[in-house]
Amino acid sequence: MPYLTRPDGRLSATEEGRLGIGVPGYAHPLLAPVEWAELTRPGTPLHWAVLNVADGPGDRPDPHCLAAAGRLTNAGSRVLGHLDLAYGTRPAGELVADARRFFDWYRVDGFFLDRCPAGRADLPAIRRTTAALGALLDGGFLVLGHGVHPYPGYAEAADQLVTFRGPWAEYRWSQAAAWTADHPPERFAHLVHGVPRGHLEEAMRIARWQGAGTIFFTDRTDRTDRVDGVGRSARNGSFETLPGFWDEIVSRVGPGVSE
Repeated sequence: MPYLTRPDGRLSATEEGRLGIGVPGYAHPLLAPVEWAELTRPGTPLHWAVLNVADGPGDRPDPHCLAAAGRLTNAGSRVLGHLDLAYGTRPAGELVADARRFFDWYRVDGFFLDRCPAGRADLPAIRRTTAALGALLDGGFLVLGHGVHPYPGYAEAADQLVTFRGPWAEYRWSQAAAWTADHPPERFAHLVHGVPRGHLEEAMRIARWQGAGTIFFTDRTDRTDRVDGVGRSARNGSFETLPGFWDEIVSRVGPGVSE
């Protein structure tokens, strides 16, 4: 089940062969109104944006999030609900229940499965989860947020894999797994924080060399990240605000820039 996207007629920039932007989750629209507004600017090369109401869909519909999601949908962009897999420890029933609330309340186009496990042993469970989510959406777009290169079989479980998530200091020396060369760029995303403005072009070259079709680069850093039980960041605040070089990255990646 490698391609889950609904045949709704919309093509993302990656599907047109261009590098584009995926936003892993801005802060709540009340706290980040400028960030959400920027995503609807005409010409923004946005592949998807993640809606994270309250570490998931929340307990009840949020009118501010509903409005933000509606504006993005009306602009022709994908909105993905945030589901935390907690490295495979969350029961499938909880995940599907959260997914149903996201769909019923916000009419999301798919899901971002954060903290997705990457090992071979967890793959069957993840396949069952993505199959259930695909059935709920009648297709939809699914992104597995590993943050590292997973076992190759995960490429058949979702539309896109996040194969890097971390700081620029690590990204600039990173390498793609050999098996990724068997797949087109639209199957992979890189999320990098702490990118100095002067290294933005270098970061984009790395993404292209490593075969990533979707990126989110920011110069923001956050020393107050919440840390989970295995010592990894559960939520990176540096991704919740607009990059200082947003206009520059939009102009570099925007329409007409063929990759």
